Amino acid sequence: MPAAVVPKNALSLGAGYLYWAAIGVSEPGWTVTGSVFTDAWTGWSLLGITREGHELTYEINTDTIEAAEYLDPLMYVTTGRNGGMSFDMMQVHAQNFRRAINAGTPSTTGSGTTLRTTVRPPAAGAELRCQLGWESQANDERLIAMQCFQSGTISVQRRKGADNASIPVEYRFEIDANGDPFRYETAGTLRG
Repeated sequence: MPAAVVPKNALSLGAGYLYWAAIGVSEPGWTVTGSVFTDAWTGWSLLGITREGHELTYEINTDTIEAAEYLDPLMYVTTGRNGGMSFDMMQVHAQNFRRAINAGTPSTTGSGTTLRTTVRPPAAGAELRCQLGWESQANDERLIAMQCFQSGTISVQRRKGADNASIPVEYRFEIDANGDPFRYETAGTLRG
């Protein structure tokens, strides 16, 4: 048998770009030209820099159907799914803090150098959901989660020196009106 040539051309490099939007903001148009996405994330906010990029998780929970006559399972059945994204936001400001606690718009008084912004935790059950988006640095991969809930522990650590504060978050994906927790989209033949 001849030696196989192992493909090595579909590497995905870099942290890419994380986006945040309120529920109901339109998705990008998904326009592809020259094997990359070319449309803007209109109405979405860049979340800014992160400590180490983000981590996407997706877990399928299963159970087995077994019979006394067989040692091996007859079948695996899906009993649940769980997906999400976690990252550590390095830009510490009122907008990112409110996103981390699932709160609405902060209240502000004053302007310019007298501006004061107040963020309060939402009442239990009044937390807001959001949408999350990600695009690769090469603009040939995208992921969009249409309904997310930040459920991670917020632990902002203030330390000396270059060890700057950040806001760690763990968004969990919920199903949207179409029953989808997320979509992964690619552009061009290399990623297709």
